[in-house]
Amino acid sequence: MTATGFTVVNPNDAQVVQFFGRYVGSIREAGFYWTVPLSNRRRVTLRVRNFETARLKVSDADGNPVEIAAVVVWRVVDSAKAAFAVDDHVEYVAVQSEAAVRHMATSYPYEAHDSGRASLRDGSVVSEELTEELRERVELAGVEVLESRTTHLAYAPEIAQAMLARQQASAIVSARFKIVEGAVGMVSNALDRLRDEHVVDLDEERKAQMVANLLVVLCGDRAVQPVVNTGSLYS
Repeated sequence: MTATGFTVVNPNDAQVVQFFGRYVGSIREAGFYWTVPLSNRRRVTLRVRNFETARLKVSDADGNPVEIAAVVVWRVVDSAKAAFAVDDHVEYVAVQSEAAVRHMATSYPYEAHDSGRASLRDGSVVSEELTEELRERVELAGVEVLESRTTHLAYAPEIAQAMLARQQASAIVSARFKIVEGAVGMVSNALDRLRDEHVVDLDEERKAQMVANLLVVLCGDRAVQPVVNTGSLYS
């Protein structure tokens, strides 16, 4: 129907109209229309699409190789820009998505070892920044990014085992720190109550021995066998 000028626009589609190379306008509402005869109409879909990047191997902010992938939800909001600003807006979104994921992965460490430092494992922070960066990158093509989220995140296979051992060691150290911190508080409380309630009067040497014994019992990772002293306290 190019010669007559009649055209049909489907729901969630747009028709970009050109007349001898000149952009005339876009039709975005569904229906049957008559436009300029002999004009060229190009269909641009306005439907919501999603694109998932391949698993990209990059180095994080600490220099560790990681594998990362993300899904991007987007749609065309300016059909004229999508048709004329870039060669292929679908390919443009795909390339820019991978570039943004690579840039984001190099800006954060895989996991934060310092408190208050964001990492790639902080999904909400990473997704928000990735979405904002993508919106700036694809605005030129008349595209709006609705949402983006990481779908895969892992250390590269060559260092995965070593990093797992590091995570386990870090978890053990953190757990031991909590145990020791709690044990010191319990021992201090026990000594204070013995003194305040006049249960027993210990000299400094016996206090030190009692503290050592209690810490061994409370901080040890195995069950302790009790030894009952039936003689004098100083024997």
